[in-house]
Amino acid sequence: MYKEILSFIKEANKSVEISDERLKVLEMAVNQIRNHFNDEQLPSLVFVCTHNSRRSQFSHIWAEVLAYHHGMNGHFTIQSAGTEKTACNPRTIASLDRAGFDIATQTTGENPVYHCRFAEDAPPVKLWSKTLDDEAISRPLISIMTCSHADENCPFVPGAVERIKLMYDDPKISDDTPDEEETYDERSMQIAAELFWIFSKLKADYSV
Repeated sequence: MYKEILSFIKEANKSVEISDERLKVLEMAVNQIRNHFNDEQLPSLVFVCTHNSRRSQFSHIWAEVLAYHHGMNGHFTIQSAGTEKTACNPRTIASLDRAGFDIATQTTGENPVYHCRFAEDAPPVKLWSKTLDDEAISRPLISIMTCSHADENCPFVPGAVERIKLMYDDPKISDDTPDEEETYDERSMQIAAELFWIFSKLKADYSV
């Protein structure tokens, strides 16, 4: 893994304080995923927010990185989706660039496709905005709702065997302000720290 990303993860684990209340949320998520370790087919993990633009994209890429970091890459299929298709926000991509990802724009237009590489021996993570009916979403799946709006407006996810609520504040609140970069980086770091905790617990219980 690139040393800049390892440093980012180390800093996230050091600086992000996970409250007792939040730990209960993370523990519930671990238990819901753990319930399916013995399934004939391990469900994919799909992070969902309304526009598949910010929080779900951060969650998708950090889940890929931390599954790899904990030796669980290849055991989970990981994706993100929205209730609407827009674009992976360029502020999200800029934040990932600051975290140390090697990012290449594969296609341009209204909904660009980005390849984000985090290690020389792992394939890049492909980020673009998509809805839950996209062919990239494999089923069965565990839907992980990262925003309340998507949770309220998407009460039923076809093919979902679990529905996990893992809500995050939207960094969009700081768009076009002096705090924009700091807010996006803080959200990215929070998600990285919490997913590190989740995958460390899953690793302890899952025989890979």
